[in-house]
Amino acid sequence: MLWTASQVLRRFSTSSNSYQNKLKLAIIGQSLFGQEVYSNLRKQGHKVVGVFTVPDKDGKADPLAAAAEKDGTPVFKFPRWRLKGKPIPEVVEAYKAVGAELNVMPFCSQFIPMNVIDDPKHGSIIYHPSILPLHRGASAINWTLIHGDKKAGFTVFWADDGLDTGPILLQRECAVEPNDTVDTLYNRFLFPEGIKAMVESVQLIADGKAPRIPQTEEGASYEGIQKKSNSKVNLAQPAGAIHDWIRGHDKVPGAWTVVDGQSVTLYNSSKLRGSVPAGQPLEIEGASQPGLVTKNGLVLYGNDGKALLVKNLQFEDGKMITASKYFSSGESSSVELTDDEKKMAEEIRNIWKGILSNVTAIEDTTDFFKCGAASMDVVRLVEEVKQKCAGVQLQSEDVYMATTFRDFIQMFVRKLRGEDQEEELVIDYATREINNMTVKMPNQCFINGKFEDAENGKVYDTINPTDGSVICKVSFSSVGDVDRAVAAAKEAYYNGPWGRMNPRDRGSLLYKLADLMEEHQEELATIESVDSGAVYTLALKTHVGMSIQTFRYFAGWCDKIHGKTIPINQARPNRNLTFTKREPLGVCAIIIPWNYPLMMLAWKSAACLAAGNTLVLKPAQVTPLTALKFAELSVKAGIPKGVINILPGSGGMVGQRLSDHPDIRKLGFTGSTPIGKQIMKSCALSNLKKVSLELGGKSPLIIFGDCDMDKAVRMGMSSVYFNKGENCIAAGRLFVEESVHDEFISRVVEELKKMKIGDPLDRSTDHGPQNHKAHLDKLLEYCEVGLKEGATLVYGGKQVDRPGFFMEPTVFTNVEDHMFLAKEESFGPVMVVSKFKDGDVDGVLQRANDTEYGLASGVFTRDINKAMYVSERLDAGTVFVNTYNKTDVASPFGGFKQSGFGKDLGEDALLEYLKTKAVTVEY
Repeated sequence: MLWTASQVLRRFSTSSNSYQNKLKLAIIGQSLFGQEVYSNLRKQGHKVVGVFTVPDKDGKADPLAAAAEKDGTPVFKFPRWRLKGKPIPEVVEAYKAVGAELNVMPFCSQFIPMNVIDDPKHGSIIYHPSILPLHRGASAINWTLIHGDKKAGFTVFWADDGLDTGPILLQRECAVEPNDTVDTLYNRFLFPEGIKAMVESVQLIADGKAPRIPQTEEGASYEGIQKKSNSKVNLAQPAGAIHDWIRGHDKVPGAWTVVDGQSVTLYNSSKLRGSVPAGQPLEIEGASQPGLVTKNGLVLYGNDGKALLVKNLQFEDGKMITASKYFSSGESSSVELTDDEKKMAEEIRNIWKGILSNVTAIEDTTDFFKCGAASMDVVRLVEEVKQKCAGVQLQSEDVYMATTFRDFIQMFVRKLRGEDQEEELVIDYATREINNMTVKMPNQCFINGKFEDAENGKVYDTINPTDGSVICKVSFSSVGDVDRAVAAAKEAYYNGPWGRMNPRDRGSLLYKLADLMEEHQEELATIESVDSGAVYTLALKTHVGMSIQTFRYFAGWCDKIHGKTIPINQARPNRNLTFTKREPLGVCAIIIPWNYPLMMLAWKSAACLAAGNTLVLKPAQVTPLTALKFAELSVKAGIPKGVINILPGSGGMVGQRLSDHPDIRKLGFTGSTPIGKQIMKSCALSNLKKVSLELGGKSPLIIFGDCDMDKAVRMGMSSVYFNKGENCIAAGRLFVEESVHDEFISRVVEELKKMKIGDPLDRSTDHGPQNHKAHLDKLLEYCEVGLKEGATLVYGGKQVDRPGFFMEPTVFTNVEDHMFLAKEESFGPVMVVSKFKDGDVDGVLQRANDTEYGLASGVFTRDINKAMYVSERLDAGTVFVNTYNKTDVASPFGGFKQSGFGKDLGEDALLEYLKTKAVTVEY
């Protein structure tokens, strides 16, 4: 087993000598990567006695040389180290004169003689961007992607006289995302983690703890250097292989093909999910069938009939365009700049000048890349421009597509004005004329800002519980879809605009999302009613109405999340400042139930997003439609792609993968206690992800004889029959004082007879269908068990004789404490009533608390002292006094015992999606 540096450091971190041993280093290499390794080694206290790098190019120093010269470190710029295969004596002599104890080679394109490699006391270490012995050679990152490897990584190894064959010091790996390119893989993992690893490796050597693990030849591979001349894509192969070839050359050297007699380089490839949009055919040399220029890009087909999508094309003259504009005639007209925009253009000109220091003057025709700019200069340009103009959505891709200063300014101004918007969202709606409106329902997976079919193409029927008819077919997500959604959420969190966004701007987007939900309130309520059976008026007020309130509430929290300062003991003569920071967790998973599909989504995702996380949400399999409509509205609100991902499908597949996924840092679940336990176990075994659980309940409601009987009857019925009894905090058991028991039951039955059961879209309906057939069957069985055990069925207990999944509101009395009805939740319209003796407050409290659940509870009495006494002793997360079902977005909601832990709503909910970092500063 190989020890990674982080493991070794963790093992020895208690040593008081950690990071005290320092070395004299020679840095041999180049590039921004070399510069960062150099700078970080100096910060750790190591002495860099010499930097050996490449000569200036076009009058511009390599970043490593520039940083070292600024620090006054000796810099040597040798064009070569060998001549005709032999070391150049004066070069070797100059190197040996610095007296290095270790050579550090972060990125080196020159051949270094062995008498230099072996000269220092500790020899030489090299960074290589693959998991050796796999992909030896200079194009390791390219071949990792070309071969479709599931994992990428890097190795720090001891240099020897072979080609990347030396003993291994340290290795690290990461998952390869489905649409990773050379650039994204390098920028996301190989660059930042590689810098840390090089620094850790040097310290391990300094401390005498660095391993030397011989490389095995088993599984070893060596591939040649990829250049433009050998990077032509073979289109006569499966689409997956074509995609891997293109992304394996993106950005350098660039995979190309021939179109209309000229070479065209292909960038930004992705596997095409879902149906192919309409477009114009394009003949491509060597392709099994013509490509298709669509509004989303260029569709290419493999010889297996599957397709991929290419977003950008570059021609022989260096001009890059979006593939969707291949047939567009002429160039877009220039925009006239305002005075303020002209001032901004001059500031950007100065940024160009700072990067292209070898250029005398930045003219309108100055080409960024022809003046020697490299990929890391692109990153610098993008970040400096964004720093100057906060809010502009600028990406590296934009620089490649506007390479001259004039084109860059034109592109920038269009973005600033909002004229360069994201591509139109393509949705394959299921459309219904219902409830006096046209309802448009997305029914595909929502991943990375797009609706697309499940990876395996599977679908299932979602059913209207009012009549049992099929509403539409919905994508049945696979494990692969989960992995893609998590990858999108991870990318959005770490590299997208969401993670860098000002919290107030994040709040503005959530406010806008709430406004759009309100604008579509009737459509959302109609979908909720059709898909879940909720009575329309209740769906409008509660299911949708409270969802809107929830997003507005948490939108207001975005810029109010902060830590605190903490007084600590001073270690004289030094002084210390300790403060805490509240930070988002990262990628979160949310799994919601079917009883309040949209409201449960809002309760969890609003807090999650307000805290700055990204999310992957699985709606209940039987009620996916409002969640998918919500996804559509999130795009219209401007939520960046990848921040919200929605995956309809089964809990056993999608839910389990979310629980197991190593890149998810938090999982919020509402559902049954047995499934909650399974999720908690999976989360612990996978990566110890944070969990919050809102689980089953058997909420007691105690009605004393001195209550307001009118209110007790009205609220008691609501506590059971609200939302057809499909209510997590429903009163699962009523304890009624003996003196008023018979009156209470008589009045409840009288009111039930007036209740209208019927179509939930009928505004006069009081009671709609149960959510789905399996649940109705379970309720009927629940009633049968109650009868067999000897409980008295006073009213209902049967299925309503009409199409659909309707259940009669039901009342059982004489329920004894040992009975199934007294212990188990029905989650339906079943009132379970037990008597208690007059005045026996402590006795009824003991019976009420005699349950493994503790979600909610209630008490009705006019005696305030009794009310307070009972509320203090009821062991439940929520206690209602002389009311029931009174939840509010500002009040925390969650249970005790086997009803789970963690809170939804209120400030407490934010803490479920935040982590606290303590920082101590000595000054």
